[in-house]
Amino acid sequence: MPKTISEIEKACMEGRVGDAEKLLGQMPKGELETADYQFHLGRIRESQGRYEEAIEAYERALQLDSTHRPTLFRLAFLYDLRGEENLAIDYYKQCIQQPPIHEGALINLGVLYEDVGRYDDAIDCFKKVLKSRPNHPRARLFLRDAEASKTMYYDEEGERRRDKRNQVLEIPVTDFELSVRSRNCLKKMNIRNLGDLIRHSEQELLSYKNFGETSLQEIKDMLASKNLRLGMTVEAAEERRIVAPPVVAPPPRSTGAQARLGDLELSARSRKALERLGCATLGDLAAMTEEKLLGQKNFGETSLNEIKQVLRRHNMTLAG
Repeated sequence: MPKTISEIEKACMEGRVGDAEKLLGQMPKGELETADYQFHLGRIRESQGRYEEAIEAYERALQLDSTHRPTLFRLAFLYDLRGEENLAIDYYKQCIQQPPIHEGALINLGVLYEDVGRYDDAIDCFKKVLKSRPNHPRARLFLRDAEASKTMYYDEEGERRRDKRNQVLEIPVTDFELSVRSRNCLKKMNIRNLGDLIRHSEQELLSYKNFGETSLQEIKDMLASKNLRLGMTVEAAEERRIVAPPVVAPPPRSTGAQARLGDLELSARSRKALERLGCATLGDLAAMTEEKLLGQKNFGETSLNEIKQVLRRHNMTLAG
């Protein structure tokens, strides 16, 4: 690799985009029409947020060398982010045809296959990674998800109903007209929304200081307006013969902003979206906005509510 190219590559990796652009401008004119030049031009434009120009440079690089592996991967990645699954799949497939094994391309291709329902193809991608590196954490995790998805029945209508119910349960109790006594009691009991409230029974509320029959009736009327009642969560748990979740969630294996997301229970869809965003800890997650998360492919209100609940258990919220 020519020295200037290696210096450009190093500058890009270190985030010194300005230096990389200067070095690129110093290259001899005879190097301008090479795949390496066009690839690094694309990397610089991508770092600057000029994605259309990056794609043009990458495509020019492939015209000069159709097997240029770094270019195939970056093009696939960009088309994946734009939601153009077919193009992304095509470029990832070209990328993995050349040795040695490209773990990143196989993982991303597997996730794409799973998103479009091609579970056998997804499983094959993850197994290829594990054959090369048996303890690869993401490949092992995603393989379990893909294998589970093969036997999973997706109830779209049921999912819509759950989304609607989750939205109702997220309604803050402060949105309702309550007496000062009821409002203060709920605040002291750390009951923030309707979901928190239906985890409690009438007896639990009445046993709280200054909480009487009048306040109880007020709460019951409020819940009835949303087709809810006290103790619903506990009753549902007993019907399924499982232990009802406690009012206060148990502490995770690690706490605070440094707690790793891998230690928390998250759905496969949420995990994959956060993986794409580069989130590894609760601190990384709390720095995200709702708009940023909802902009991810296959990330909807259900996943957003799941993320909010995880953060709330650690007294954290999304940015903004």
